[in-house]
Amino acid sequence: MKEKKKIVFFGIKYFPSKGGTSRVVEGLLWGLRDQYDITIYCYKDAQAQENIPGVRTIQFREIPIKGFGVFLYYLRCCLHMMVFGTYDLVHVHKTDAAFFIPLLKVRFKVIATSHAIPYFNDKWSHIGKRYFKMAERIFMRSSPTVTSISKALAAYYQEKYGRPVHFIPNGILISEPGTVENAQGTLKAHGVNGKYILFAARRILPLKGCHTLIQALDQIGFKDTLVISGDDAQLPTYTQQLREDAKNLDVRFVGYISEKDILNGLINGADFFVFPSEMEGMSMMLLEAAFNGTPMICSDIPQNKDVLGDDEVLYFESKNASDLAEKIQYAYSHREAMEQMAVRAKQKIISKYNVEHVVDQYIELYTAVLAHVE
Repeated sequence: MKEKKKIVFFGIKYFPSKGGTSRVVEGLLWGLRDQYDITIYCYKDAQAQENIPGVRTIQFREIPIKGFGVFLYYLRCCLHMMVFGTYDLVHVHKTDAAFFIPLLKVRFKVIATSHAIPYFNDKWSHIGKRYFKMAERIFMRSSPTVTSISKALAAYYQEKYGRPVHFIPNGILISEPGTVENAQGTLKAHGVNGKYILFAARRILPLKGCHTLIQALDQIGFKDTLVISGDDAQLPTYTQQLREDAKNLDVRFVGYISEKDILNGLINGADFFVFPSEMEGMSMMLLEAAFNGTPMICSDIPQNKDVLGDDEVLYFESKNASDLAEKIQYAYSHREAMEQMAVRAKQKIISKYNVEHVVDQYIELYTAVLAHVE
């Protein structure tokens, strides 16, 4: 039997996934594990080693120093890799890990993938944004093979740096959609007894647009429940402002839901899933909501429109609460049309964004990089 090539994933913190980039990678690993000998660096977690059979983990404890702790974690992973690693290829995820690409290239072939542009996120300080800009330059100029998970992001890099970027989209594992029964415990615990619309994100931050949704619902005097799922401790002042703005609404903050069956149950049970994000790479939440077959109302940012068309999701003008208010009223008045759009969106996800198709693209790229003689 031919010996499998050894590939290591670097730049991931959470395994099992807590959403975002780690969920993207988790889906890839399920598809790649039979083709390659795979190792992933991650934070120490009792479930990590058994999370995906056949995937080896090297775990380091999380360093609780805000901002700088992640850099130290990456540094430790990199040094361990340089001393003990016997890999054929390193796949670096996220531009904030790119500082270590020049060192990794001394010993290994490297592919690097960007999932977002962090310095557009107001969560970060001026110093943090400068760090991400420096990391981006290293990402684009140090790695011979770079990929992006969105067309808009790839175009941005190609225009700014004048070099090719491979666009390979995110994909999801096609399994049974969630059922609302999976989420009954969460709904009951937070007093949600009737109809609701859902907002969900990994982190509740301004660029996710929850404030626009609350303003829109306030404008129309929304009487049902708004369920907000996500980590609301990232920017406490922003969360407090959301609560104040929603004082006339029935809003339930249910926290971040890490269990996929529960999150899918919340999506499945909602009248509508509203996705008002102002900036994305390529959202896994968008893909998962579409796959669950729940009608969606989304901001018209390019990263969303590159995935789903006007006949698959109802779009509103990003950051425009009045337009969103009109679209929510339209959705409730045209339930059958919204359901038909949701069916088409689900079909698109299954046919185009099945992780198996994405894995095939990475295998093709890995094969080309591994075969290249420098």
